[in-house]
Amino acid sequence: MTRPDAKADLRLYLQSARDALLWKLEGLSEYDARRPLTPTGTNLLGLVKHVASMELGYLGDVFGRPSGEPLPWLAEGAEPNADMWATADESRAFVVELYHRAWAHADATIEALALDATGRVPWWPDGRNELTLHRAVVHVIAETERHAGHADIVRELVDGAAGLRRGNDNMASDDPAWWEDYRGRLERAARDAERDTTPRT
Repeated sequence: MTRPDAKADLRLYLQSARDALLWKLEGLSEYDARRPLTPTGTNLLGLVKHVASMELGYLGDVFGRPSGEPLPWLAEGAEPNADMWATADESRAFVVELYHRAWAHADATIEALALDATGRVPWWPDGRNELTLHRAVVHVIAETERHAGHADIVRELVDGAAGLRRGNDNMASDDPAWWEDYRGRLERAARDAERDTTPRT
């Protein structure tokens, strides 16, 4: 029987989420990587910028290990949501490289500290802002997976591309006709359910 390695498990799930998020940028034009596709402006490159910033905070600053990366979009006085989109002069390469540096810094923190090491989150309320490294890593995994899910939907809206990750799309079929039929069946089921619950006058 092998001994469980909690750090290895956490790193595996964290890296899997990181890879899934970045994969959603592949093959897109600058416009499609950046354009807002929801009423609240959700866009692919902005999701990567946000998650990179979040990793540098939770797995760096919180444990007294600042990265030294300038993050003006999080500075006092920055406009709201500035970390959720890339300006025209913030290239895709800049954002992706920032994310890679954030990975390296976060991974170094995980390696250097015990999972029960404690840190303080300055942007959480006093009295509830201490957490262990273990909880911080779980938090970052949950956040990254959440935003990878957003990226799944946004990428599908851009060009129809869908799937879990390179080499394992985890999709039921690769036949467009199958999906058209499937979507039609879901639409009919939704309409039937609505009809069955609509009060008759």
